[in-house]
Amino acid sequence: MGSSGLNQKDILGIEDLERSDIELILQTARQFEEVNKRAIKKVPTLRGKTVINLFFENSTRTRTSFEIAGKRLSADVINISASGSSLSKGESLLDMAKNIEAMNPDIIVCRHSSAGASHILSRYLKASVINAGDGAHEHPSQALLDLMTVLKHRGSVEGLNVAIVGDISHSRVARSNIYCLQKMGASVSVVGPASMMPRDIAKLGVKVHHRLNEGLKEADIVMMLRIQRERIVQSPFPSLREYARHYGINHENINALKKDVLIMHPGPVNRGVEIDPEIADGPYSVILDQVTNGVSVRMALLYLLSGANSLSL
Repeated sequence: MGSSGLNQKDILGIEDLERSDIELILQTARQFEEVNKRAIKKVPTLRGKTVINLFFENSTRTRTSFEIAGKRLSADVINISASGSSLSKGESLLDMAKNIEAMNPDIIVCRHSSAGASHILSRYLKASVINAGDGAHEHPSQALLDLMTVLKHRGSVEGLNVAIVGDISHSRVARSNIYCLQKMGASVSVVGPASMMPRDIAKLGVKVHHRLNEGLKEADIVMMLRIQRERIVQSPFPSLREYARHYGINHENINALKKDVLIMHPGPVNRGVEIDPEIADGPYSVILDQVTNGVSVRMALLYLLSGANSLSL
């Protein structure tokens, strides 16, 4: 358990967090923001701590962001990918993790294609575990950095209407954001074709729309999702062009949105599919802000789980 007020050994999902936990994480992230703007972006806060990034799925933003976060806190950061690990020789995830545990790391950051992988690790390991995405289940740090981005632009989430658009069925980002935004007082809608919508998604308290213009009518924030082609066995729509026509944000339909709407995307962006290039790079987009805020949020998570006694800035 981190000694800094977060009553969690692990960060496995937003569903497990109280609103007060989320507020503490963001408050801590804001303190680290200033470090990330310095000429020398390094503080001794986690000197002597070891962070292992176990990434069994491809990742650019999340893995780089956790690596930068650990190094800026002066932790020793080790990166292990599936292809370079003993898993490629047939070792089980649990056996591998127990061997890593025998080396006494402090925090393990895990991304895995199977839902629940991080939960299994946390049950058997003394080290703290951060879920960096498990299958189509959760991606808590993404939801936290998305929330930080919205708060910086809007000041509060309370009462905002947020529309999450696209491949809801396969999206751990959508699930974590639904939990996170609702806990902070927002109303959430999900928008997408019926073939990409979980059957019981309405049970999470969201409004469900299958037409883009209906789903975005009241939206203050629009979160576009990537089509998870690596998780789709049979394509749920005729073609990417067809999908873009019905569910992509472009210069025509953005004019129907609120004048101060924010457009978000967890990346990687399929330009011309879920979002037109001029929108992704335009004044409504906060996509690069999300990436920037990701480093601060992940520094906060590492710090709060590390058991560090003081915030050395």
